[in-house]
Amino acid sequence: MTKAIPIVLQFLLGALIFGASPQESLAVGDPVEGRKKAQACLTWHRKGNVVLGENTPIIFGQCQDYLIKALGDYKSGARQHSIMNALAATLSDQDVEDISAYYSELNSRLSNPTQ
Repeated sequence: MTKAIPIVLQFLLGALIFGASPQESLAVGDPVEGRKKAQACLTWHRKGNVVLGENTPIIFGQCQDYLIKALGDYKSGARQHSIMNALAATLSDQDVEDISAYYSELNSRLSNPTQ
């Protein structure tokens, strides 16, 4: 009788094989390019803790993996918002990674709760 390898061990083994640590994201992106590509985003998601509209989330300092997932969900339609669905539909995978890299590196109360 063989024992199944627990999922946590499978993940760790996969991470070791591919050279990533469990805390390390496999996402890549160029924040400099992301800043250029995020100009339309900055209309709504403004600097730091300031947003336009009560339903506009603060994305400065948000985790890159979360931003990639959210943009992917808007792009696929799994997450619904008329403006975000239309904007995300125009983004390539590289655009998503670049924009996510840019926003994840910015300082806000998400990344620095003492602000």
